[in-house]
Amino acid sequence: METAIKWLLRIAGIYGVIVLAPFYFLERRFGVEQPPEVTHPEFFYGFTGVALAWQLAFLIMSGHPARFHPLLPACVVEKFSFGIAAVVLFSQGRLAKQMLAGGLVDLVFGALFLTAFLVWKPAQSVP
Repeated sequence: METAIKWLLRIAGIYGVIVLAPFYFLERRFGVEQPPEVTHPEFFYGFTGVALAWQLAFLIMSGHPARFHPLLPACVVEKFSFGIAAVVLFSQGRLAKQMLAGGLVDLVFGALFLTAFLVWKPAQSVP
């Protein structure tokens, strides 16, 4: 089970870095392809930075999942916070399909993190 969770965290982290890192270079493009333009770039870059930091946390956690088991609920919140918001915003007609797809991927990762937390109980003697 630990090996599966190690790979889950690793895949989530790699996927997230690949998807999020380009955001630093795409602010203007988002405004053109999905108007209106970003009016508060601090929120755009703040979101990108915090989300990217979490992807790095997933990669760090993948090195020793048992040690970081207590952090899995925070991983669930990180994934569900965007995934649920994406579904709600899309249902209101306020989000593009491409962003909904990203939100659905986050919901899948969040569900897998939640399942890992609830099902897997690592040994108590973790270094």
